[in-house]
Amino acid sequence: MTESLVEVNRGATLRHEGRTPRTSRRWKTVPVTSTNAARPLSDLSAEELDALASTQREAHAAQAAKGTKLDVTRGKPSAAQLDLADAMLSLPSATKDRAGTDVRNYGGLSGLTELREIFAELLWVEPEQIVAGGNSSLTMMRDVLVDLLLFGAIDSPRPWAKEDKVTFICPVPGYDRHFGLLEDLGIEMVTVPMTDEGPDADEVARLAASDPSIKGMWIVPTYANPTGSVVTQEIASRLAAMETAAPDFKIFWDNAYAVHHLTEDEAKSADVISLASGAGHPHRAIMFASTSKITWAGAGVAFLASSVEQVAWYLQHLGKGSIGPDKVNQLRHVEFFGDAEGVRAHMRRHAEIIAPKFAEVDRVLTEQLGGLGIATWNRPTGGYFVNLDVLPGTASRVVALAKEAGLSLTPAGASFPHGDDPQDTNIRLAPTMPPMSELTEAMETVATCVLIAAAEKLGGTPTKE
Repeated sequence: MTESLVEVNRGATLRHEGRTPRTSRRWKTVPVTSTNAARPLSDLSAEELDALASTQREAHAAQAAKGTKLDVTRGKPSAAQLDLADAMLSLPSATKDRAGTDVRNYGGLSGLTELREIFAELLWVEPEQIVAGGNSSLTMMRDVLVDLLLFGAIDSPRPWAKEDKVTFICPVPGYDRHFGLLEDLGIEMVTVPMTDEGPDADEVARLAASDPSIKGMWIVPTYANPTGSVVTQEIASRLAAMETAAPDFKIFWDNAYAVHHLTEDEAKSADVISLASGAGHPHRAIMFASTSKITWAGAGVAFLASSVEQVAWYLQHLGKGSIGPDKVNQLRHVEFFGDAEGVRAHMRRHAEIIAPKFAEVDRVLTEQLGGLGIATWNRPTGGYFVNLDVLPGTASRVVALAKEAGLSLTPAGASFPHGDDPQDTNIRLAPTMPPMSELTEAMETVATCVLIAAAEKLGGTPTKE
């Protein structure tokens, strides 16, 4: 029975919706469904489910016996991607920027003008609205949150720490490091669903208008982590213009994957800063980005963008603890890219390396799980992740089984605040770092573990923690 189930899935295909008429032209991110005649596992008898589980446990044991260590936990660039930037090892060729400033010395808190110009074009802001900093946008996010708590924003009636409580809206599934920052700083979290077009704008608006403790929200607007969705112009406009109970509500717009396309149908990020300004909320949006997955993850450049006044607010506080960023590294990036088109060309080389890996994830999951009614996943057109949803109540079991087989997965629930996925259904897959042979083995192991957990669930077999 198991062999026939697997065999019939060999020809599984994907269903895609066509191009959308919205500003962000792209293939929509939709769950994978099969067009073959495979029988859903829910249609199998208890005996058939036991037979399936037994066969898959044999495959699981064989994988575990190999002693292979596989890892698809974090969205890290592969060595081949890092190699693309190795020409920077011999840069910069000069010690002065365009204005004649010696980059080896102190100063220049807002970063090199020429680098800010390059990324201002890519991020749809003006150069005076953007700061080029160190290697981590996450550090910038933490700095802004701490400054808001200690000092309040330029439009705040008081420092956030003097409020009875501070709450952020968190679209889920979302980025675990965002949630970890809030948790570490004692900021409460309330969730809203992340849809294919962005966060549920109706629910965001309802929450933000009803509670003055809700001071902000997170969004990864382009190829979201982990769903791969892209915030549409319509959703961005609503978020920028909505009425909020807090006068100093902030949108933390983490545009980490703005140029990380996997296809020629490149999504354009909504210009949320201009939208917010046009709606009468010029200081609402704060954008973050970096070159961490463009050049070198450990030696890139991070960016913050907002209104001119809010950038000045950020630099005022930053200047108390910094005498300027690594301008040598910034000049290195300027020489390496040349201009915004240089960044785009470089990212096309990244896509050549990682797009086949995303295709391989889809191929294996489709062949092994398509049509069985136990898993759905997306086929992203950019970003770094594949979002896998399994039967409710089985994600933790899948992750535990994978660990037994030598495969490290991101913990189940990581894409939810406090690591708590109420349905225990979501697993984030990060296919970029492993070589293709290891990725194939990892996805086959994932499929085996999903099948075991599903058979146990549907067959009434108690699952092990």
